[in-house]
Amino acid sequence: MKKILLLLIFLITTININAQEKKWTLQECVEYALNNNISIQQSELDLEAAKIDKSDAIGNYLPSVNGNASLSWNTGLTQNVTTGVLENQTTRNFSTGASVGVSLFEGLRNLRMLQRSKMARVASEYSLNKMKEDIALFVANAYLEVLVNKETLKVLNEQNQVTQQQLNRTQDLVDAGVVPNGDLLQIKATNAKERQQIIAGENMVKISLINLAQILLIQDYENFQISDQEFDIPVTDILNKSVYDIIDSAKEEKYEVKIAEKNMELAKKDVQIAKSNYYPRLSGFFNYNARASNADGFGPTIPFVEQLYTYDGISYGLSLNISVLNGFSARNSVKRSKINVMRSENNLEQAKLDLESNVYQAYVDASGAKEAYEAAQVAYESQQLAYDYSSERYDVGLSNSFELSESKFRLADVESQLIRAKYDYIFKIKVLELYFGIPISELKL
Repeated sequence: MKKILLLLIFLITTININAQEKKWTLQECVEYALNNNISIQQSELDLEAAKIDKSDAIGNYLPSVNGNASLSWNTGLTQNVTTGVLENQTTRNFSTGASVGVSLFEGLRNLRMLQRSKMARVASEYSLNKMKEDIALFVANAYLEVLVNKETLKVLNEQNQVTQQQLNRTQDLVDAGVVPNGDLLQIKATNAKERQQIIAGENMVKISLINLAQILLIQDYENFQISDQEFDIPVTDILNKSVYDIIDSAKEEKYEVKIAEKNMELAKKDVQIAKSNYYPRLSGFFNYNARASNADGFGPTIPFVEQLYTYDGISYGLSLNISVLNGFSARNSVKRSKINVMRSENNLEQAKLDLESNVYQAYVDASGAKEAYEAAQVAYESQQLAYDYSSERYDVGLSNSFELSESKFRLADVESQLIRAKYDYIFKIKVLELYFGIPISELKL
């Protein structure tokens, strides 16, 4: 028993350690969000509702079948079913029946309702896919923000390690009387400032991790960590393409336009459905009925089952309903549907204009991000050379600690800018590729 208890404790401890050590990759974060995001779940429910609407439309073609039964007792002056004389008696009456009704013509309403339900289902699928794209990009942006903050923090720590080495070396030089104490104080001030930056950087990492965890609906903020992935600048020719080619591709591939187009088709179908109210409605029916009755206190009566098939009957026929005057409801319904068509057409044009504007903006953003990244690379390389030169001058006593600290701060600043420019460029390239029609599942970072 003791061994089993120890084994359980070991297993639980191992599970907890593994849970705490789990580090999420970008792909895992995106997949988790797609499976658990509330907005996506809502869109999936909309799709399920659209499937049910289609089932309703198919059901309109099926006949309606209903059964009925009634059992009652009457006490008082009633007709004796045997003699036909009115007498005070108690009778038991039973009736049963079945009816079948089928719609033969409703101005093609059922057909158009079925067509509309298929369109609505496609529109729901488009909305779901668009939601998945938006969530995936949202998660990717939050994930990259964590990486930016973590790499920035890494730079700050590396710079501070250099400062610590300089501090120790300067302390030795001061003790030897080679450099003045002012240089040591300057290095200490630099170290204190860098420690403040490190604390601020650690807080930025925590805040960005919490933000990503909240997007993923993960509540264990303390143990949530991402893997230390390194992403290279993607090899792509997207910026070599004409912005007009990207716009044309986006209009064909992006779900914003597809949703607007499908909504316009739905609005036009609603006009046809509304016009079906102008036509007469023809339906067929078939009814079967049987009954039985028994009076207490009187002579023999026909057995119950025999009465059912003796007193049964059927009725069948056609029913024609012609709408002559309905308070203009049919006509006004058609007018409202036509107005909705015009609105949907305007929405489609607006969706195309918005998409065109967004593609232009994404193209400009990606181009600008590329230039900013290239400029940041040049600035970093230049500042690295400047810092190396300043460090060499300081080592031979040609510059003071203040100049060295200023050079190091400038190096840390441009390196942080390079990190942010790199991930900003990566993200904006992926957004532009998404507009070009590359599926979200193929956007590899």
